[in-house]
Amino acid sequence: MAGNVEMGFWDKLMAIDRRWIYLTIGIVVFIPILLDMTLPVYVTAEVKAVYDRIDALPQGTVVMIPCEYDPATMAELRPMAHALFRHCFAKDLKIVSCALQIEGVTLVKDDLALIAAEYGKTYGVDYVYFGYKPFPAIVILNMGENFRKPFPRDYYGTELDSLPMMKGVVNYSSCALLVNINATSGADYWINYANGRYKAPLALGVTAVSATDYYTFLASGQIFGLMGGLKGAAEYEKLINHNAAATKAMNVQSIAHSVIVVFILIGNIAYFASRKRKKAI
Repeated sequence: MAGNVEMGFWDKLMAIDRRWIYLTIGIVVFIPILLDMTLPVYVTAEVKAVYDRIDALPQGTVVMIPCEYDPATMAELRPMAHALFRHCFAKDLKIVSCALQIEGVTLVKDDLALIAAEYGKTYGVDYVYFGYKPFPAIVILNMGENFRKPFPRDYYGTELDSLPMMKGVVNYSSCALLVNINATSGADYWINYANGRYKAPLALGVTAVSATDYYTFLASGQIFGLMGGLKGAAEYEKLINHNAAATKAMNVQSIAHSVIVVFILIGNIAYFASRKRKKAI
């Protein structure tokens, strides 16, 4: 009798309304937000390589951080851009940026200005934003010759030569390194042309689903570092000791994934238990 009752329980579990599962996941997602939980973040070598290269640069060095994300991908890549901007400004480095994805031009402009304001940085002195031009492959090639070829004026319509920071800044060779934050396969253009043609030291920040495509380039030395999705952004936040959006999002994601794994295990146990009962009958 006890055995039959136990098997009946598993049968009921198999027939549970899936809406209860959705409700449980919904509640679990709010736990790390309400309790302000912080889970451990393991820093990978490819993210640490980006941090180390930037952290070793002397004050006043120019770095280029072109950002290509849009409203659909900014939740994943914006925290990465913010972390990089914070690291550079904290080190008193100068940033050159552009956006070769038209949907994200104003997003990148606002993000750069937001973080610059946190550190009291001045536009034209501490950072410059070129904005957007179409045909990324051509733009990247032209910038390798001179930034002024595709961008004679910045996003705000100011001539580059009139900006104090741009004096002596000509092309990629004037920048210590490039870190491209990219939500598309356009990252390939930076590998092929900025690094391949002009030998610019290059690292990438890409969406999690795209990250696996670029480990080959990391192994070959064509890029010196790689950050993948929210996990990569959270790792960088840990390195700069500034937990922000990526760390909080990873807490939520980690706990939700753990609960889903538990549900999968329970579902499998229930399935095999029910199967055993049917065979016994």
